[in-house]
Amino acid sequence: MVSVDAVQIDGFKIETNSRQHIAIVDQPQAGGGTDAGPTPLEYLFISLAGCIVTIGNIVAKQRRLAVRKIECHVEGELNTDVLMGKSTDMRAGFTGIRVRTKIDADMSQEEKEAFLKEVDARCPISDNIHNLTPIEFTVE
Repeated sequence: MVSVDAVQIDGFKIETNSRQHIAIVDQPQAGGGTDAGPTPLEYLFISLAGCIVTIGNIVAKQRRLAVRKIECHVEGELNTDVLMGKSTDMRAGFTGIRVRTKIDADMSQEEKEAFLKEVDARCPISDNIHNLTPIEFTVE
């Protein structure tokens, strides 16, 4: 099981705890925050990029591939009108997410693409973005 706790510290500043790790979530100053940490949207992309690199390393070790380095850039657009309460005509989420990777290894382009396809298929974060995952909300 994976679990995270979050508590509002002040305004948009939130402290999260997972195992013995603390991470701060905040909004940029232009959005009313103090810019003390990434936004929740940025953490989604941090999670995806981190998972791609982590699973890439796992796949490389399991397949005994000499992968020297994996880099990952994630970006996407969304219309903030829904999250700001200005519209309900569209989804609140991203309209598309692009993941660009650089794989430093002695592989052909085709081998790198097949490697990345396997990584994507094994990445839990990617899976949760690709597929609908039920969320249960409760209030205490």
